[in-house]
Amino acid sequence: KKKHKTQALTVCTRVTHTYGIDAFDFETLKKKTKMAKPSIDISESFASTAKISGDISQKDVNNVLQFLIGVGVSGHVPDQFDAKKDSYSDLVRDLLEPLHISRGHVTCLVSVKPAVINFFAGFHGGAVAAVAEAVSIACARTVVATDKEIFLGELSISYLASAKKNAEVIVDASVVRSGRNLSVIALEFKLKKTGDLIYTARAPSITCLLRNYRFGP
Repeated sequence: KKKHKTQALTVCTRVTHTYGIDAFDFETLKKKTKMAKPSIDISESFASTAKISGDISQKDVNNVLQFLIGVGVSGHVPDQFDAKKDSYSDLVRDLLEPLHISRGHVTCLVSVKPAVINFFAGFHGGAVAAVAEAVSIACARTVVATDKEIFLGELSISYLASAKKNAEVIVDASVVRSGRNLSVIALEFKLKKTGDLIYTARAPSITCLLRNYRFGP
């Protein structure tokens, strides 16, 4: 108990956050408190970027940092991806295979490849969202004139279950509503093998005339 009290007093050393918020300086905290060594090493460069609020314990801070390291935050990106523009889109496109296209409806097959598996060995939620964006815009394109550009305005996803590594998923996208400047797309993700519904999404897409849109500043 005495040790914990000493640590609590030491923790009261504060610095002013960049935005004027009272916060702990992580470097000072590390030097003046003796904490148990975490199961995952927290590197100096990773930990020193954090400004720690005064309402969280050092143990909880370490737990958060360990989690972030465990899921690959600040991990090295291979040079072939880091140097190439829009590598992420290439990765997403590699997952997709169109199966059916008609007015107001697009169906694609998604292969859950190892590159898009998350920490828990399931289809990464961000990759699910990227697929939903690509397929919804493709679906909107079936009803939107070619002189208009399409942008994703909003994306809502329900993660009902998960797709495992190497699973095949059928994505059905359909136009719910289409107006002059807005098209609403509904999507369903089902496992090809069982037909089980695993994700649903709703994506309003904004459209505008190309001549009225400026690329860049």
